[in-house]
Amino acid sequence: SSGVRLAPYSFLIALQIPAVFGGAIVTEQIFRIPGIGSLLISSILSNDTPVVMAVTFVFACLVVFFNLIADVLYGWLDPRISLR
Repeated sequence: SSGVRLAPYSFLIALQIPAVFGGAIVTEQIFRIPGIGSLLISSILSNDTPVVMAVTFVFACLVVFFNLIADVLYGWLDPRISLR
């Protein structure tokens, strides 16, 4: 079935989405765009620990969420994967 062939690609795409958010940090610094990446960098430079922890927590939640999405999508696309 075509779902079995698409399953590994959907897994890789879903796991790369948090990397896009991480790349936003670099992009925001290069182009001086205000956002969560520039907030993180300015908080690191000013030793604002609670903000650094909050932004890091948001990025960690994104990684966990998209890992869950990847696992569910992989199980849905590939019928050979089951909960047994």
